Amino acid sequence: MTTIIPGIASYLSNDVALLDVLSQNVANMRTTGYRAERLATDFRSGLLDDTPTLNLADGSLSTTGHPLDVAIRGPGFFVVDVDGQQMLTRNGQFHLDADQQLVDAAGHPVMGQAGPITLNHANVHIDAAGTITDNGDELDSLQIVNVDKPSELREMGDGLYSFTGTDASAGQFIGRVQQGALEQSNVDPGEEMVRLMALTRHAQSVQRAIQAYDAALQEGINHIGDNA
Repeated sequence: MTTIIPGIASYLSNDVALLDVLSQNVANMRTTGYRAERLATDFRSGLLDDTPTLNLADGSLSTTGHPLDVAIRGPGFFVVDVDGQQMLTRNGQFHLDADQQLVDAAGHPVMGQAGPITLNHANVHIDAAGTITDNGDELDSLQIVNVDKPSELREMGDGLYSFTGTDASAGQFIGRVQQGALEQSNVDPGEEMVRLMALTRHAQSVQRAIQAYDAALQEGINHIGDNA
């Protein structure tokens, strides 16, 4: 019976890891542009992958009418500069800072094809390709990249993602941009509830297995020496 406990412990560890990811998804159900996460299981070993995989499906749109709110339809991420490091985000809730630079909700510069974007007016036009026209003059285009492999993205908090792949795997943007709208989280509340119920049932079965093992072990200890 000594081989039972490690197996049960791995199942319990899996359940805790899955609950952490599920809780993260639920906590970010109202976070603009948040991508739901999943942990995949290796059925041969029964172990979970070390890092979650992002669900890159589009979230629903919320129309705001604000000209600096932009949403991506299809695969792709905006690029922002965070302390000199380029990060990716689907949160297009942009505004102008004191220097008329286009920044995200946290104040990080939004990157264009020529670098950070400076606008003369807040009332600009952004077309489906991300091209920005300010007072009739074409200024720049939003830098948007398509990531083919969700496994190459790491969630960094505040709707930001780091990219661990190479430039070759960051493809050209093939979606479209919608001005005056924000993309909501793509977390499906119903799906998360189903996962929570399944996880709860599995955790209960693991708990019963542990209790059964503990009872059998105690029974064995109580009868040590009976046949001496």
